[in-house]
Amino acid sequence: MINVIIHHEVADYMAWKAAFDSSLDWRHKNGERGCRIFRSAGNVNDLTLFFEWESLESARAFIASPELKTKMAGAGVKGAPRVDFLTEVHSVRRSAAD
Repeated sequence: MINVIIHHEVADYMAWKAAFDSSLDWRHKNGERGCRIFRSAGNVNDLTLFFEWESLESARAFIASPELKTKMAGAGVKGAPRVDFLTEVHSVRRSAAD
């Protein structure tokens, strides 16, 4: 499993979210296994996406695909996104009882 973090600004969150949701099956077919969306506390159009992807190879191929670039432009992504590919080294999870 590989983690992919994408940070970008969008013109309008609701329009972007509709486009993002409509691509769920396409992303899954290309290796996405889960996603979390975060917004900046001061700017609802400033987004950070945290993906779990099946492999580094499929994640890199997806991010480099012309189809993704077209979909992002159509969804109102402003400028080039920042993309990081990460592997987990250590994790601490706490329960409510801690």
